[in-house]
Amino acid sequence: MPTPTVPPPVLHPELLAVTARIHERSASTRQAYLARIDAAGRAGPVERAQLGCTNLAHAYAAAPAGDKIWLRAQQAPNIAIVSAYNDMLSAHQPLQAYPEWIKQAARDVGATAQFAGGVPAMCDGVTQGKPGMELSLFSRDVIAMSTAVALSHNMFDATLCLGVCDKIVPGLLIGALSFGHLPTLFVPAGPMPSGLSNDDKAKVRQRFAAGEIGQDALLEAEEKAYHGAGTCTFYGTANSNQMLMEIMGLHLPGSAFVPPGTPLREALTREAARRVAQLTRHSNQYTPVGHVIDERAIVNGLVGLLATGGSTNHTLHLVAIARAAGIIINWDDFDALSAVVPLLARVYPNGSADVNQFHAAGGMAFVIRELLEAGLLHADVQTVAGPEGLWHYTRQPVLQDGQLNWQDVPRASGNSSIVAPRTQPFSADGGLKVLQGNLGRAVIKVSAVKPANRIVQAPAVVFNDQEDLIAAYKRGELNKDFVAVVRFQGPRANGMPELHSLTPTLANLQDQGFKVALVTDGRMSGASGKVPAAIHVTPEVMAGGPLGKVRTGDVIELNAIQGTLQALVPDAAWRARSVDQAELRANRQGSGRELFGGMRRMVSGAEQGATTFSFED
Repeated sequence: MPTPTVPPPVLHPELLAVTARIHERSASTRQAYLARIDAAGRAGPVERAQLGCTNLAHAYAAAPAGDKIWLRAQQAPNIAIVSAYNDMLSAHQPLQAYPEWIKQAARDVGATAQFAGGVPAMCDGVTQGKPGMELSLFSRDVIAMSTAVALSHNMFDATLCLGVCDKIVPGLLIGALSFGHLPTLFVPAGPMPSGLSNDDKAKVRQRFAAGEIGQDALLEAEEKAYHGAGTCTFYGTANSNQMLMEIMGLHLPGSAFVPPGTPLREALTREAARRVAQLTRHSNQYTPVGHVIDERAIVNGLVGLLATGGSTNHTLHLVAIARAAGIIINWDDFDALSAVVPLLARVYPNGSADVNQFHAAGGMAFVIRELLEAGLLHADVQTVAGPEGLWHYTRQPVLQDGQLNWQDVPRASGNSSIVAPRTQPFSADGGLKVLQGNLGRAVIKVSAVKPANRIVQAPAVVFNDQEDLIAAYKRGELNKDFVAVVRFQGPRANGMPELHSLTPTLANLQDQGFKVALVTDGRMSGASGKVPAAIHVTPEVMAGGPLGKVRTGDVIELNAIQGTLQALVPDAAWRARSVDQAELRANRQGSGRELFGGMRRMVSGAEQGATTFSFED
């Protein structure tokens, strides 16, 4: 394994300061979490030894005869497979073959594996702009609960989580952390081959929004962009998930962006089963996931998100993941680190490259090495790869004569327009800002926003639904400078759907020379792009948030340089205003939404992770 630079890099003072604040803030909750999982971990070297004969017989009644011998003997580790496989979603279709590979690889090292449970996997790309999108964010918590149900049988000594996309990986990890005494390793599927470029796809969408082309031309372009098995190739939430699992030490090194359907992908999947079997309480390498995900690992995740221009959705998901491990973070932590973490990757929407090109240029191994040598990552963390901590992840997997090995990433970037060295970053900061003012707190991703568009001061046009905005555009009412205020889009109101379908419309107006921006208590997208968007405004309007005081014509100032979000209304008049209410019964029924009323009522605010869980109860 690689040897760190000598002497070891000095950690950046802001990295240390943020980590210390998180550690202090989380002292009691983290201690309580560790006490709980450590007590569970002391139950014995074999989880299923706690079960009675009837329980055991039920649990392996359908197992192959050879596996049944090992399961009955209670001497070898048994691995839980928790999978988000379905064959509708391209990113998850490759997972179909994984369970049999894993079971055979486990047997090769004297272990067993059982398919413990499946979790739902929905695609925001399919539900975008549709009622089903209002289930999307809550699906994360459903996935977490489904993972816990799968692991609740006390049959398993380790977990392999098979998942890729938006809410799925965070949900799997939150669920796994509720069984934090078990070693857990994430097994990705990899991106689909490059097709129509993301830039060209965006241009076609803008032309369709402008009425210049019809649905046939749009569908043809979309089919060229999304054309095979694997993850979408832009750097949205799905691929940000893969980056996070790598930089937080839950992947085998270098496995995030290896394509599906290749010998290397299969070899890495089989090796994941062998490796997680080595991390159980049967060995001297016991590595429970609740200890891997500590304050330093969470900070490493924050740094990775900023250095690569990752998804704004993780200003929700990372907060919830941390909370599941007894760790409390907030948006100020993102903001403080963003000021010192350089942008080292240009991947769409922050550039023209896709994740396949990013991987070929050095990918995660290059970025992690550069950040380590800059003192911007904690190297001394536990990972599933072994005792060298994060230095393991500066190596790339290769197949040599059919054997899986790792080699050091080259010192030079394979393409400096896609992956930059720390000495010549694309930007000195991470491009994520916290905005605050009399409209509340929000986040904005500016890494793809041109500097000229980072300050917008214009009259508000208020909408309570994204469809109303699109309709106003089609009527020709929005050919002007304005700030679109789209309200009642928070988790309590309607489940906080992504509003990505607004992107082509607003981008067209900006391209025509108008100063436009979006302010919303909803989400935008993991692919938030060139239009300035203050998103996740909290408190949301449904919780009495001040965004509900805005009236059409109020001048709004969004200043991503100074970090402010203000309605320029005299203080006395602003205080006197009431918060608007909306009739939301139409969002309560249909497409399964009637089943999620309880989650809407109990969900926390965006900065608290928009979660329905109370982790102290």
